[in-house]
Amino acid sequence: MKIISVVGARPQFIKAAMLSMTLAKHPEITHLHLDTGQHYSPEMAELFFEELDYRPDFDLKVGSGTHGCQTGKAMMGIEEILLKETPHLVIVYGDTNATLAGALSAVKLHIPVAHVEAGLRSFNRRMPEEINRIVTDSVSDLLFCPTPTAVTNLKNEGRKEGVIHTGDILLDTLQYFLPKARERSDVLNRLKINNESFWLLTMHRPHNVDEVGKLKRVLTALGSQDHPRIIFPCHPRTTATIKNIPDKALDHIEIILPVSYLDFLILENNAELILTDSGGVQREAYFLARPCLTLREETEWPETLENGWNRLVGTDPEQITEGVRQKKSPMIEPDLTLFGDGYAQEKILQALLSL
Repeated sequence: MKIISVVGARPQFIKAAMLSMTLAKHPEITHLHLDTGQHYSPEMAELFFEELDYRPDFDLKVGSGTHGCQTGKAMMGIEEILLKETPHLVIVYGDTNATLAGALSAVKLHIPVAHVEAGLRSFNRRMPEEINRIVTDSVSDLLFCPTPTAVTNLKNEGRKEGVIHTGDILLDTLQYFLPKARERSDVLNRLKINNESFWLLTMHRPHNVDEVGKLKRVLTALGSQDHPRIIFPCHPRTTATIKNIPDKALDHIEIILPVSYLDFLILENNAELILTDSGGVQREAYFLARPCLTLREETEWPETLENGWNRLVGTDPEQITEGVRQKKSPMIEPDLTLFGDGYAQEKILQALLSL
């Protein structure tokens, strides 16, 4: 069986690398990887490939662009490779433009599609990621759901066939790579974090970082708090907007280049508080029992809200201030069983072997 995984962004590299290790144990499976190149800078891609011992077989080098331009270019390149390689199945991950491009390219060539992280819904159709999720689920043959909520979402949309509750492959990756991060990462020494408290900030969603005013409100609100160091590994998209914010508004923020996956796990694991608009970081914070403030009005991961581990604060300064005030860790430990048993990749493998 020949399978092609389509990836394009850092979270997909991580999940595809994890699944690849499991599929590689079965000689009857040939697993190839196609990178659209949505994340392409050394910090956003090469660092991850080296660290994960993972390198795509094809690189389309699509780069940045509008949604239509990026998706269209990716589809042209994906189609050409699918026609040449004639895989039995295409796997797509998450909710990026690479996800949508991979699914549409495959289904138009009558190649079955499997969607890892199917069934997620924020119920906010103004988010491009939500449109990507809905469309990808609608054309996929196998829907690998990370949570019971995702299964229910698909059931409510009338979808029952091909729906498989696997658990969250991100939990698998964290449990596998965290011990390696503790052995290899020296990020705390590099940043001179000597047992001191710090907060970890990430922002990259277009609706948060493309508007200078909105991004400035968040950063200013954080500056008004009684806080320790705030470390901000800055996504290239966010960096472009920050250039238009006066330096004085950034005095309290320690902006650094994006870090590798292992370094980021160590920063998450040691942060007093995590602030993010990322779905992946919300879950990792929950898995690591780190209080999290999500800089959005909704989440496709409602399980992380259990017992107050994650709070939705949007970009409103008052909500951010209140969230910071209530940032103490809850007494009840996170329930990781909401995200499976840490063997999602094995359940995916079994589903693929049964085809």
